[in-house]
Amino acid sequence: MQPSSSNEMWERWSVTSKQVYNNPKVTLLMNSRAVAYLSGRPLLALAAVFFCATAAVPVALFLVFAAATLVVSAVAFLLVEGFLLSAAAAGLLCALAGAAFFSAAAAAMFSAFYVAVSNVVNYYYPHLAKVAKEYETDQQDEMSPDDTPQ
Repeated sequence: MQPSSSNEMWERWSVTSKQVYNNPKVTLLMNSRAVAYLSGRPLLALAAVFFCATAAVPVALFLVFAAATLVVSAVAFLLVEGFLLSAAAAGLLCALAGAAFFSAAAAAMFSAFYVAVSNVVNYYYPHLAKVAKEYETDQQDEMSPDDTPQ
């Protein structure tokens, strides 16, 4: 390394450290009783730093695990809800298609039954068809406006 680059690095480090120490929150922390106690006991301070550093890794891993679990559970919830809604929509579609088929089949059966019964009645009782025609013509005559009194 060149001496000029190491001097530049040292100057940058000192500027950065001055900015950190001039922060009011850092100044308040450095003037606290706990820091004053630890500054008099370097081994205890080193143990506290190691504890904080080693405790940060499991805490960070737990937070990453919790966030990943939250994301995965939200995505799984959406997928399960989407599947359930799709299955319910397919079931509804099948039920409606079945109802439409049943109503069409029932209408066709009743129409065929009506045609068959009317043909049987007309075949065995032809005079009923004549009576029905006479009744219809009488009804039409009563409703027509051609009947004006003279």
